[in-house]
This record gives sequence, structure tokens and C-alpha cells, in this order.
Amino acid sequence: MAISPFDSVMFRELYGDAEAAALFTEAAQIRAMLLFEGALAEVQGRLGIIPQDSAFFIARSAREVQIDPAALAAGTARDGVVAPALVAAFRREMQAPEHAKWIHWGATSQDVIDTGLVLRLRRLLDILDSRLAALADTLAQQASRHAGTVLAARTRSQMATPTTLGAKIAVWAAPLARHRERLAQMRPRLLTVSLAGASGTNAALAGRGTEVMEGVADALGLAPSPIPWHAARDSIAELAGWLAMVTGSLGKMGGDIILLTQSEIREISAGTGGASSTMPHKSNPVEPETLVTLARRAGGDLSTIQNAMLHAQERDGAAWALEWMALPALCMGCAAALRHAATLAQTLEAAPERMRADIDATRGMMMAEAATFALSAHMPRPEAQTLVKRACAEALAQDSTLGAVLPGLTDVALDWDAVLDPASYTGDAPLYPGRLAPQG
Repeated sequence: MAISPFDSVMFRELYGDAEAAALFTEAAQIRAMLLFEGALAEVQGRLGIIPQDSAFFIARSAREVQIDPAALAAGTARDGVVAPALVAAFRREMQAPEHAKWIHWGATSQDVIDTGLVLRLRRLLDILDSRLAALADTLAQQASRHAGTVLAARTRSQMATPTTLGAKIAVWAAPLARHRERLAQMRPRLLTVSLAGASGTNAALAGRGTEVMEGVADALGLAPSPIPWHAARDSIAELAGWLAMVTGSLGKMGGDIILLTQSEIREISAGTGGASSTMPHKSNPVEPETLVTLARRAGGDLSTIQNAMLHAQERDGAAWALEWMALPALCMGCAAALRHAATLAQTLEAAPERMRADIDATRGMMMAEAATFALSAHMPRPEAQTLVKRACAEALAQDSTLGAVLPGLTDVALDWDAVLDPASYTGDAPLYPGRLAPQG
């Protein structure tokens, strides 16, 4: 097995995501860091901090040079970060020492690495937001389609009272809209430039640090950062928390689907199913299991990011490196989970006859609460509860049903067929699909 399932040849189509993975290649990281170096030189040239012709040459070269990630390996191992080796390689590739000496003027390693990360995260968030919107709309359509499809609600793994499949799907869909709202609120806090120099003071820029920082932010389409965030990692932690929340919401959906599709229940079908190596009859719930796996994995990675918030003093290499290990996995897992969830949402089908059979298997006792509240209109509720509980016990002892036993235990005249009809006791559940806001 590969060290990481996200880029394993065997596992990457299950746990990885090609579109997200393209943003976390070493080539993509180098390209994003060079964009920062090009923008930095361009702004400094315009402000007269470095020669204009050198600024032009650096900016153009940043778009054109190709740097082999393998050529940076020894330097990264020596320095603990990739930036010094990258800057040195960039200077060599330019083959113009009179211009190359102005590269990275006043910046530090963390500036180029963090800003390069933010540039890639911006694209990732666009991808995730688009997938969230599409998934939310697909689930909303399924919820509306099944607004009146009655099935048993299950609380603490036990059959409880009737609900609708549409209501259950609405519960899956509702957090997705909230996640999109959180994402919109998070973007301006996360998508900020990092440019504060060696110790976060921009001293090397001789009083023009803010001017340069704002110019680079504008050139890259990022927000400025009036106070350095080298050692203040709340925006990274916020992103990690958001990724884990999205993945967790999808894991809840996957867990529900696993339970509803298991052999004894089979109230819905969803996904493509996976084969067994030895049992021809099996169709394993691969996609929903993957959602649960990725959600549980995200919790561990989130804990790592939380630990990485403890950056000592002005910069901390040990804490910073933890982000490089955990954040890509969170990003990849979230993207993969959204992809699998889309397949499940698109292929979900209900089995109403199985839903009714499972309800009937309770011999009407799933309607015990409905009977209790119907009787409570004619007697104190504690008495009604005692009566219905007695009816349930007798029905079990006689291998009968609640509907057959209960009318014989009370003189209260009720339309028991109506009271004990599961479709009459779904409450507001049929309304929930209509309360989902369109996300397209």
C-alpha cells in the first residue's frame, strides 16, 4: 500500500480526486510560488524599489521558466522549506544575473509558500463550492420527489415514528447550504496575501512594506493583510474546520444510506455497488462507506491542524510543517466525498413497498405515540400512555397488532384506522423539502 491513499495508483480513484489533486502537485505549488515572485517584482518595479527592466524580466520569467521539483529536493531537505532552493533555481533558470539578483526582494520563505498555497486554495474553494451547490440541488430534487414517501424514522437505532424519505433527504441537504454560507464568509479571511518579510516587520522594504504588500495583493486578486499571519494560523484552522464539517455532513449521509440499504432493510438503493471476492450475491455500499471513512479521517487531520496553530514566536517551522501534512489530505478528502455524494444523490431510488413492510413488521406499535396523543384528548396523558403500553404488551403476547388490541381496552370512540395510519402521522415532514433554498 502507498504511504497515502490519496495519490496511490490503486486507491486514488476511490479516496482521491483528480481535479483537486491537480492543485496539490509539486508542479502546481512551484507555479503558484512563481506567480508570487513575479507579482512581487512587478509591483516593486512599478514603485521604483527595484529596476523596472529587471522587474519586467523577472515577471516574464516567472510565467515561462520550468523548474523540476526533483531539483529542489536536496535544498528542501537541507533548509526544511522549499523556498530557498526555489529562489536559487529561479535565478539560475533566468540566466540573467543582473536581473536575477532582484528576485524575492524583501520577502521571506513563508511569504512565498503561504501565498502560493492561498492561490491554489482559491481555485479549490471554487471547485468545492460548485460541487456543494450541485449536490444540494440534486438532493433538493430528490427530497421533493419523495416528500410524501413514508418510512420509519429511527432514533438510537430503533424504529420510532413515521417520517418521510423527503424529510430525511432534506436533513442531508440543509447543512450544505449552510456550508456555502460559511464558505462565503470565510473567503475574505482566508484568501489574503502573505508579505511581511523575515520577522513579520517588512524592515527590508524600508518603510514601503505596506505599499508593496497591498500592491502584490491587488496583482494576485487577494485581500491585503495589514497584520502578518506568519504565526497566526486561524484562517488555516478555519478552513480545516470547514473542510471537516463538509466531509462530516457527507459522512452522516453515507452512514444513513448504509443503514437503509443493508440486506434486512433495503428501503432505498443508491450508488453502483461493489463486488465481493467470494460472495456473488453481494453488492457492497462502497460509495457511502467511503463517505464515512473520509469523514472519520477528517477528524484526525483537523486535530493535527489544531495542534499546528501553536506557532512559537514570530515563525515556527515545526508547527508550520504539520499543515503541509494534514491540509492537503483534508482538501482531497472533501473533494472526493463531494464526488461520491453526487453519485449517491443522483442514483438514489426508494422502495416504498419495503418501507411499508418494515413499518407493518412492528405490528402497529410504531404508532404507539400517535395512539397516546389521540387518547390524550379524552383522558389525562399519563393514563393514555399506560393504556397504550398495556395494549402493546398484550399485542406482543398474543402475536397480534396494536390496532386489534387497543380498541378493546377503551370505551373512547376513535377512528382507529385513521389514527394508526402511518401516513397520517408524519407531521411537518412533508413540508421540509419545500424549505430548501435553491443553490444553483
